[in-house]
Amino acid sequence: MKFTAVMAAMTVLFATAISAAAEEPRIGQVKTASGEVVILRGSARFPVKPGDPVYTKDIVETGEHGSVGITFIDNSVFSTGPDSQIGLDEYRFDPAAGGAMLASMPRGTLSVVSGEITKKSPGALKIVTPIATLGVRGTTFAVQVAGERQ
Repeated sequence: MKFTAVMAAMTVLFATAISAAAEEPRIGQVKTASGEVVILRGSARFPVKPGDPVYTKDIVETGEHGSVGITFIDNSVFSTGPDSQIGLDEYRFDPAAGGAMLASMPRGTLSVVSGEITKKSPGALKIVTPIATLGVRGTTFAVQVAGERQ
């Protein structure tokens, strides 16, 4: 009986998270995932696999041996290493007008290849760490933030 109630609750939680994400446009897609990788979306936590969509406000976390590669709709690419957390706080992109992207990174490693956003709107890609905000004008770079799991 308990198992059925737990399964029903999990189904409702999953459906709620999926419908909430469906209201937002997809901003990218997981291209690679290795080890433990999860997406926190609202109050739900999903294991990640290649092909999964990502949305604004998603938080991507990797475990001790995890890594993930995400390609955004403007062809920007994020690759994270183990014990990383990346918040996809803001993302807007219009191929004609440019856009803006804001990601928070409290811990971990991140390699970025900027895409069309920085070509159309130099400086529109920002990565916020606990001690600095990186404004990207169009480049490839890596950043490492030492931080503790919360």
